[in-house]
Amino acid sequence: MKVWTVILLSLFGLGSVMAQTSALSTATPSASVPPTGDEETIIPTFETQKLARTYILDIPAPRGQITDRTGLPLAQNKVSYNLAINFPTPLDFTDTKAVAFAREKIDKATKLTGRAVKISDDAILRHYHNRGILPLEIAQNLNQSEYEAVKDRTKDSLVVRPVYVRVYPNGKLAGHIIGYTGKKGRNLDGIIDNHETLWPETEGRDGLEQTFNELLTGKHGEYKLTFDKDGRKTSDKLVKPAVPGNNIVTTLDLRLQQLAEKSLAAKAKRGAIVIVDPTDGDILAMASCPAYDPNLFVPSISAEKFKQLQDDPDIPLLARAFRSAYPPGSTFKVAVGIAALETGAVRSDDLYQCVPAIQIGNLTFHNWKKGDQGAENFVQALTESCDTWFYQVGIKTGAQPIIDWALKLGFGAKCGIPLRGEAEGRVPNDDYMKATHGRKILNGDIANLSIGQGDTQVTPLQMAQAMAVIANGGKFYQTRLVRQVQSVDQQIVTAYQLREKRTLDVSEATMDEVREGMIDVVNGPNGTGHEAELDGVEVAGKTGTAQWGPKNKERTAAWFAGFLPADQPRYAFSAVYEGEVGSKVHGGTTAAPMIADIFKEIYKAPETKGRGRKEPAQQVRRAQAVEEDDSD
Repeated sequence: MKVWTVILLSLFGLGSVMAQTSALSTATPSASVPPTGDEETIIPTFETQKLARTYILDIPAPRGQITDRTGLPLAQNKVSYNLAINFPTPLDFTDTKAVAFAREKIDKATKLTGRAVKISDDAILRHYHNRGILPLEIAQNLNQSEYEAVKDRTKDSLVVRPVYVRVYPNGKLAGHIIGYTGKKGRNLDGIIDNHETLWPETEGRDGLEQTFNELLTGKHGEYKLTFDKDGRKTSDKLVKPAVPGNNIVTTLDLRLQQLAEKSLAAKAKRGAIVIVDPTDGDILAMASCPAYDPNLFVPSISAEKFKQLQDDPDIPLLARAFRSAYPPGSTFKVAVGIAALETGAVRSDDLYQCVPAIQIGNLTFHNWKKGDQGAENFVQALTESCDTWFYQVGIKTGAQPIIDWALKLGFGAKCGIPLRGEAEGRVPNDDYMKATHGRKILNGDIANLSIGQGDTQVTPLQMAQAMAVIANGGKFYQTRLVRQVQSVDQQIVTAYQLREKRTLDVSEATMDEVREGMIDVVNGPNGTGHEAELDGVEVAGKTGTAQWGPKNKERTAAWFAGFLPADQPRYAFSAVYEGEVGSKVHGGTTAAPMIADIFKEIYKAPETKGRGRKEPAQQVRRAQAVEEDDSD
């Protein structure tokens, strides 16, 4: 804690600022005023009871860091410099003289820095009358050249005040997860109250910054100022040092997050990628595109810039990975297959015709391929993504088993990550259909459900979570985004333990069938996900393409989801690509290549091939082919 006391005194210039105020108090310094730090005993006479003042002001604590799983910083602090004017004490200027004094210093500052300073006479006088013993800030966040120009100008009553500001060292990286901060409350211009802060604090406004704001904020320190009956400062003293905020250690892998965002930016205008560790449920990467840079909010964002972000048609503020839900298309066939095999509606060797179209009620439901593909079993139908096979099998299985197994895999429910606004998704049941469409689920609805269309909606995070459950053979771990909270002295404050929510009661034979089909999707001759194939590591996946939105503005969500290595999965993933209105995009040609780009980098070098990821640091390092078209 002694180290932080020194840092606070030196970084924020508390002792030096108050000493300068004292030195400038009169034209003829009084010998009776003790040096800074030696507190004078004030005799409580009638006069001093009225005129003497002692202030206890709060010192905001440095905000804690947010890091990746190994301690690499995602959000931290830096020292920023603000320029301020010190008024001489006692505060006996007339209004005219106070304004003239401030204007003279502002003109000097403008000449030195080249920065225009806009501050009204009213604002100057409000500060002088209410808060004149404290510096009046006239410019924030000085750049290096501005700082060098004014740092030694204390004789001109100009003072540089160091303050902590939030900084996001990786720019846009993980911005939707980290969030951003903003100033807490308004700028103070009223009479000084005891325990008000020496400078404005910041608070989390979105993401982890918001969720863990209280833990990140730390505890205030206290600074004591004493003035005699004539209004001269007699002492300034650090009474209690601030306690820095705690550090939040996430489950994110910085390199994987970088690769995911790089792949999205290169291949998609809008979309998302999520990568989960199937052995424990940890989120290793969660990327949304387009992204925004949280540094835009440091030290504050203008109304114009914020409006630009809000009005951008691509909605960069939207965290698509967990706040957007899309129809899953043929990726949902994995859940349908598990339901069909586990209920005994079909056996692994049962054959159904993969015909171009079938009639259900008054409607004709088509396959994405025009020709008759013949009789197929489950593995073949999943590999080729035959829609008409799944229409038949879905209706034979029935809606309820499909719904039940979808829910067991985590669809239709929030994953429970500590971020606001997570979408719930939807697995439509009879109650939903009656409330929305005025009828229960019919065979046509089951046909749509069986290929992940209709009213079904899934988030990219839910899809990656489901793939993790399938990858590990049926263990459903609580999805984690935060590993632990640590104090500044590296003590664990809170640890979010590995937790198995449930184990799916699914047979090994069914899981073998699903795994075989997903491997063939990527590696088999008739698979739809060849563009995700990698050298030296076998990928298991499922492609999907689904339409959503009103017919006149219909768009396509192109999916690829799965896991790798297929024999001993270490990564489960989902990728979704948002197509433009009227565009024809497919999961196998748009989403699958994004995943391939990421894992080519992970597995490209012999020395890294098969290497395990680093374990989370116990001590945070400081600062440092044509695919299916599932149209119905």
